[in-house]
Amino acid sequence: MPEASCPARLLSPIFKVLAEPNRLSILCALGTECRPVTDIIRATELPQTNVSFHLRILREAGLVRAERRGSFVYYCLPDPDLLGILESLQAWVGAHTPLLSPDEDVDGSTSSLDRRTRSCG
Repeated sequence: MPEASCPARLLSPIFKVLAEPNRLSILCALGTECRPVTDIIRATELPQTNVSFHLRILREAGLVRAERRGSFVYYCLPDPDLLGILESLQAWVGAHTPLLSPDEDVDGSTSSLDRRTRSCG
């Protein structure tokens, strides 16, 4: 594939942002709804400072948008297709890594990810 048409330069920064499991967990927690930070904290069980840190990175990458509603800030996916893309990628990985169970990491150890971070569905 010619370098000009290769998506590596376009996609690698996004994949770098998505490589952090907590960020994926936040995206999945948002689903198709706009949610305040307190709902995201409750859904992900992450500390508030951690959620705020990751939301800033996701916002700067264009993967979430913020809406002020009164004294609250709600976060949303910029496009509901993003959730479908993540679900499709999850399905592809599941179909192409038959040697790994959902609870195992590449090295065979139990994954530190729980059910919330393994599934956006």
